[in-house]
Amino acid sequence: MTDVLIAGSGPTGLTLACDLARRGLGVRVVEQRAEPHRESRGKGLQRESLDVFAELGVGGRMAAHGRKGLVLRKYFDGAPVRDTPTAGDGLLIGQWQVEQVLRDRLAECGVHVEYGARLVAVRQDGTGVDAELADGTVVRAAYLAGCDGGGSTTRKLLGIPFEGHTAQEEEMVLGDVRAPGLSREFWHQWYTSDGGGILLCPMPGTDAFQLQASPERDAEGRQLPPSLEGFQRLFDRHARMPGIRLADPTWLSSWRVNVRMVARMREGRVFLAGDAAHVHPIAGGFGMNTGIQDAAALARTLATALTGAAGPDVLDAYEAERLPVAAEVLADTTRRYERVVEAVRTPGNGTEVGAA
Repeated sequence: MTDVLIAGSGPTGLTLACDLARRGLGVRVVEQRAEPHRESRGKGLQRESLDVFAELGVGGRMAAHGRKGLVLRKYFDGAPVRDTPTAGDGLLIGQWQVEQVLRDRLAECGVHVEYGARLVAVRQDGTGVDAELADGTVVRAAYLAGCDGGGSTTRKLLGIPFEGHTAQEEEMVLGDVRAPGLSREFWHQWYTSDGGGILLCPMPGTDAFQLQASPERDAEGRQLPPSLEGFQRLFDRHARMPGIRLADPTWLSSWRVNVRMVARMREGRVFLAGDAAHVHPIAGGFGMNTGIQDAAALARTLATALTGAAGPDVLDAYEAERLPVAAEVLADTTRRYERVVEAVRTPGNGTEVGAA
């Protein structure tokens, strides 16, 4: 029997795995994806997450992949208006790079992610959890951690409601693209007087930009799915730089406002962390970071329980610490997002409004 089975190999699951493994505890990580992704997704680490990674011994590796001191260049109706240096001591880094560093650290502890392993059933008793995988394998563990994202299979199998609301329409299209000829010294943010906009952020260690834009609509007003052709039309409309042609999309996605969280983060010997427990607006860049900090707290709780250093009530410590944090993050990011949406209608304002 392994000590902790972790479902999901994003930043939350990998942080938890690394923290437990470095303490000498038995860990397995299962991931329903067939292989690692290379998508920028969440792209910023806050100071608290960098402190967690320093304790795991990978702070320097994260810094080597990332970038500090980026300047936001804001445009309005195609004209440059204001440059604003990013505040704070965070790190710009692609989510896939964060995961790569953590996988390498985990491998140093002798643990490797098990890909193509989908969780289909969870049964538990007083001594452990039986997690059944799609291939019929049953993994016995003392504890199970569901770190498997907003659509968490673990949460659904537990029957824990994901309370809150989801916007009916997509708020944004996203992707990773190349933009030959566009300066990589700036996070370019174009806004227009009609309320739309497009952002291109240069991702360190690559020649790609992360693109974020208002959704494209057809003649009947229906939203169109993200595509390279659509990205180019949006760029031409908002940036008005005819010499720049977007190319080589490696990630195409869309995003809508979700404000949801669980009422509890624990069901017996099964725990939820990261997006499996809470999702919220993107303003302020708290998504990946809140999950990383969940993982650090859960690692402390499980390590204490597994080493017998405290009584049975120790398992309550994780939810008591992190559930109020999740509630405040949902409220805070909702306020930040509303501020950004309103502020960018004024020339010179950009995403920095949401960081304040």
